[in-house]
Amino acid sequence: QVLILKGVKQEVSCLCPSPDGLHLAVGYEDGSIRVFSLLSGEANITFNGHKAAVTTLQYDHLGGRLVSGSKDTDVIVWDVINESGLYRLKGHKDAVTQVLFLKEKNLLVTSGKDTLVKWWDLDTQHCFKTLVGHRTEVWGMALVSEEQRLITGSADSELRVWDITYIQEVKDPDEPESKKSKGSSPGAEENTGKDETLELDESPEECSKVGSIMREGRDRIVTLATDRTGKILACHGTDAVLEVFSILSGEELQKKLEKKMKKAKKKAKQNSEEEPETSVELSLQEEIQRVTNIKASSKIKSFDLILSPKGELKIVLLLQNNIIESYNLNLSEQVPQAVRTSKITIGGHRSDVRTLAFSSDNIAILSAAAESVKIWNRSTLQCIRTMDCEYALCSLFVPGDRQVIVGSKTGKLQLYDLASGSLMETLNAHDGAVWSIALSPDQRGFVTGGADKCVKFWEFELVKDESSVQKRLSMKHVRVLQLDEDVLCVRYSPNQKLLAVSLLDCTVKIFYIDTLKFFLSLYGHKLPVLCMDISSDGTLIATGSADRNVKIWGLDFGDCHRSLFAHDDSVMYLQFVAKSHLFFTAGKDSKIKQWDADKFEHIQTLEGHHQEVWCLALSPNGDYVVSASHDKSLRLWERTREPLVLEEEREMQREAEYEESVAKEEQPVVAGEMQGETGLAGKKTIETIKAAERIMEAIELYREETAKLTEHKAICKAVGKEVPFPVNPILRAYGNITPSAYVLEVFKKVKSSELEESLLVLPFSYVPDVLRLFNEYIQLGLEVELLCRALLFLLKIHFGQITSNHMLVTVIENLKKTTISRVSEARDVLGFNMAGLQYLKREIEAKDEVMFFADATDRFEEKKRKRKKKEKMVLAVL
Repeated sequence: QVLILKGVKQEVSCLCPSPDGLHLAVGYEDGSIRVFSLLSGEANITFNGHKAAVTTLQYDHLGGRLVSGSKDTDVIVWDVINESGLYRLKGHKDAVTQVLFLKEKNLLVTSGKDTLVKWWDLDTQHCFKTLVGHRTEVWGMALVSEEQRLITGSADSELRVWDITYIQEVKDPDEPESKKSKGSSPGAEENTGKDETLELDESPEECSKVGSIMREGRDRIVTLATDRTGKILACHGTDAVLEVFSILSGEELQKKLEKKMKKAKKKAKQNSEEEPETSVELSLQEEIQRVTNIKASSKIKSFDLILSPKGELKIVLLLQNNIIESYNLNLSEQVPQAVRTSKITIGGHRSDVRTLAFSSDNIAILSAAAESVKIWNRSTLQCIRTMDCEYALCSLFVPGDRQVIVGSKTGKLQLYDLASGSLMETLNAHDGAVWSIALSPDQRGFVTGGADKCVKFWEFELVKDESSVQKRLSMKHVRVLQLDEDVLCVRYSPNQKLLAVSLLDCTVKIFYIDTLKFFLSLYGHKLPVLCMDISSDGTLIATGSADRNVKIWGLDFGDCHRSLFAHDDSVMYLQFVAKSHLFFTAGKDSKIKQWDADKFEHIQTLEGHHQEVWCLALSPNGDYVVSASHDKSLRLWERTREPLVLEEEREMQREAEYEESVAKEEQPVVAGEMQGETGLAGKKTIETIKAAERIMEAIELYREETAKLTEHKAICKAVGKEVPFPVNPILRAYGNITPSAYVLEVFKKVKSSELEESLLVLPFSYVPDVLRLFNEYIQLGLEVELLCRALLFLLKIHFGQITSNHMLVTVIENLKKTTISRVSEARDVLGFNMAGLQYLKREIEAKDEVMFFADATDRFEEKKRKRKKKEKMVLAVL
């Protein structure tokens, strides 16, 4: 592990490295995009524009623009250098699955789950072509053969291949102008109908279907991608097979065609019949050849590949079961075979963890899943033991913490020794799944509840082991309690007098332990009770159900104290904190919540998991909580010494809800903007509102200070001498700057990506002052680029009101003169600097008589020589 990029709480939905390899764009589930620097590991840029998860990201070939597609059906083009959004493209009716830039032309191709592939002209920001040749969702696309071909993958086993022809290339110079405007292409004759012809007339390229390549997989495409050279194409479905194809280059195609022509001529001579020479063509299968299929150890989630100059293909696979595998493929071999070179399986489980337990000393944590039991050290977070098991559903540490017991889905109880990591004993405890296990308070035994409608009581005993002289621990079945329904959960009361049993009929029945006589029935839940716990003083029992409620009952009379709506989905686990009436719940809504059973209040929510939380465990001292989720992660939470103020928590919750509601609001209609395919890139967030508020406050301060200054001058004139002027504390904090300079400071501090949205929120009453100030700044040559951008946007959205305001006519006239002169000055400075730098570069190259980066080339050659030497030595040893 080299680097961890710490982002926000939301789940990462897609990644895209920049062409220079120094930055990584990361898309999140909440629609935000962050660009990380791989040198410092920090997020330099944040873009907020999407309302739903980002599904795909792509840089252009220079790395200056980033395009993102989302589940909200929009495509947004971002300016990475200026850290701002350029425009939003609207056209898809369902989630966008892939976006691709065409290097040579300023064009963009997008595909979606709405079965469409759309072509966009980024100069005019409109969709000029829609491919409708797919019957199902288009899940992936790739550009090959120097962007002359497009390959699309959908929900069937066909990879459709499309030829791209640029109309500029097709035109004949002698053709009259009237004909030139109408694009001609090989596929144009097939298209009939006025609408399609109109579409073709405007399009800068033509796209016609050539044929299809058949995949072996019958399911949908999950990922379809090429390496950076475009020579190798690979794809996979929802299974464990990666299919690799090789795309022949122009030279290879020519050689193959010549070879085929020679064969055809030879055949014609042999037949010795004077037939007219037929033209030889290569089939699509010959141009795109299947190399091999790579079978991974589990279902593939994603992959990436790189082709080395020597012709060796390196592929890395991310699998669904939390493993990363690396494969090498030598393409120069006659029959290329993939060789697995390495895999990363550190730490975690290969499937969902369904049970957790803490040792009595708060140090060891047990986690068990469908394939293994793992013991973790809480302080170092390292896995110290891994033991194979059956599908585990419940577990506990045996008193003394030297053994653990795991209950499985097949009804077995497995006893493991932690010192040796071996399975000591297996008992067939139940005829169905063992859903719950609870240690007795006297620590002499335990109780299990299963799907066979039985509650069984067990005791620990020492038995003589045949292999050794010493006795070993074993489990003895003592009694059984037969019930009418499946048992989902069992819990002892702390004084060991009562046993609570949750049944499939939505009730919780309480029995006396000594006689197993029925005592109480707790009914009120609409769906089965999946989890429950009894407080350490034995007065309260809390039950969590699939009906999303938690009910708190008194254990003396079985009365319901309070019913709490706890989670947005089933409550999966519930546990009291030792020696208190506080308890934690875990739900399928991916949240963990803490509650007070005395005041019936929600205390706090622990957010971190991205999917269903299956279980949690509290340490005996109550300082730690460990939770397991469907997102394949175990998370450890620590109690801090910082006091928790409920009012502050409520305030933070209200703020979060308000921010969420702001993001969901309808975007304002911008005057003069065509409400169709394009729109503003950004979206209204709490940050943009705060930025607008800061601008308004700065203008208010400017107005007040200007009025005060005018008043002060009048007083000085009346008195006939200079009277000291009180400086505003905010201006003093900025170093006694002028009010107008303070407004500029506030504008400079607004994030580049939030500028347009902030100005959109700004009421028109502030705009005249802003325009006058802009005029003042631009005349002085301050922040010309930033101010011009803000000015043009304000003129665009408030055009009608500005032009009808006679007070602003002179201001606009002045702005027109100053802006044009200042912008041309700035352009001249940039041009001069560029020319100067290029001149210096040429001077240095001429002086040193070496090209730039020659030393790097030398170092590379040296490394190459050393590597070859090492390889020879290894071969000699072998």
